[in-house]
Amino acid sequence: MSEVVSLMDIDEDDNHQKQNNSQKLNKGKGLVTAADTKPTPWVEKYRPQSLADVAAHRDIVDTIDRLTSENRLPHLLLYGPPGTGKTSTILAVARKLYGSQYRNMILELNASDDRGIDVLFFCVAADIARAFVTTFIQSLSFDYLRAKSSVKLILLDEADAMTKDAQFALRRVIEKYTKNTRFALICNHVNKIIPALQSRCTRFRFAPLDPIHVTERLKHVVQAERLDVPDCGLAALVRLSNGDMRKALNILQVFKLLIPILFLRKLVYNNSYLFKKCKSEKQQVGFDLLFALWQKWMDFFFPLGEGGFKAGSYGDVSEPNAQSTYMASQKITEEAVYLCTGNPLPKDIEQISYWLLNESFAESFKRVSETKTRKGLALIDIVREVTMFVFKIKMPSDVRVQLINDLADIEYRLSFGCNDKLQLGSLIAIFTKARSSLVAAVK
Repeated sequence: MSEVVSLMDIDEDDNHQKQNNSQKLNKGKGLVTAADTKPTPWVEKYRPQSLADVAAHRDIVDTIDRLTSENRLPHLLLYGPPGTGKTSTILAVARKLYGSQYRNMILELNASDDRGIDVLFFCVAADIARAFVTTFIQSLSFDYLRAKSSVKLILLDEADAMTKDAQFALRRVIEKYTKNTRFALICNHVNKIIPALQSRCTRFRFAPLDPIHVTERLKHVVQAERLDVPDCGLAALVRLSNGDMRKALNILQVFKLLIPILFLRKLVYNNSYLFKKCKSEKQQVGFDLLFALWQKWMDFFFPLGEGGFKAGSYGDVSEPNAQSTYMASQKITEEAVYLCTGNPLPKDIEQISYWLLNESFAESFKRVSETKTRKGLALIDIVREVTMFVFKIKMPSDVRVQLINDLADIEYRLSFGCNDKLQLGSLIAIFTKARSSLVAAVK
């Protein structure tokens, strides 16, 4: 890493053009700067700016930090579930290496833009296509040399979406330009990366974030955005995120956008009776028309009703205390989180589990179908939540094992788009069978 490419290899006249081309070809995730005036997603707004800001995976972060400080950074392969800090860690490394020049010294590519070789290079032919990355690697300028490190960094996000041919082509490029370039591959499934690439990189696995770390980060965001989130709402956010910080921040930002609109909606519905007391018939007709348009617009774009995201009862608009929905409250409660994300409420899962274990097949099918339709629930979400609820029920180990195995088969079939009614019948059937096994075990 200590070797520097000679300045004799640089074409100074074409330097400005190369810089512009590298910026146009950068398809990756950009960092938010103070100059950005447009509203930005909270995922970018609250992205860690340094390695010290990365709260979770301290062992991995400290190892990479030490390698960076000692100028011994290898090629990296970071893998794990989404929203666990892989991209944030690499961008923090780039900031530490290059400081204010990091935009000139890194190239961000996303393999999901196209699954072929042309993700990495311009052309499909491997020999010609290597020119894309090769040009970037060899284009050092005087400005670049003022940076803290002479090596460049190429970030390849979602590398597991690359075809095998593209990965084999990349293997040779990594070997050829190790002197002045480091590659950082980011993926979710490491088994989709060929062994030849894995052996050339130092691998780090980013596990799902611990609930403690997610809670601490969400508290910081809630305080910064001045949101009213009680402990029950925060716990629901952490539970639904499943260790995915990106998902938790996106859910929280949805509430930030919805609360003013829904509050205004409730205000208009609850106080419409005041405006209906108009002095003239023309004013009354004008208000009725305006209010009808407002109702249709809100029902179309924000069809919230009692029981979920469906058009429903908004109460009597002629009364001053008519209630709209749970979401019209400015407090982000547990129930509001579940309704916003479309996930079944814990009390709904308990009720469904009771029907599955105690009611007849026909009665269970009828009640679960009605609940699913009325509250707009997806059967696959019900299956996943019921699976977790099964672990809380006391039953013999062999019955639990068989039940979990059958639930996994149903989820697998639903993921391929099988008929919901058939799979609901299968769900009730396996619980009927489990109930018979429980009765036999008691006898």
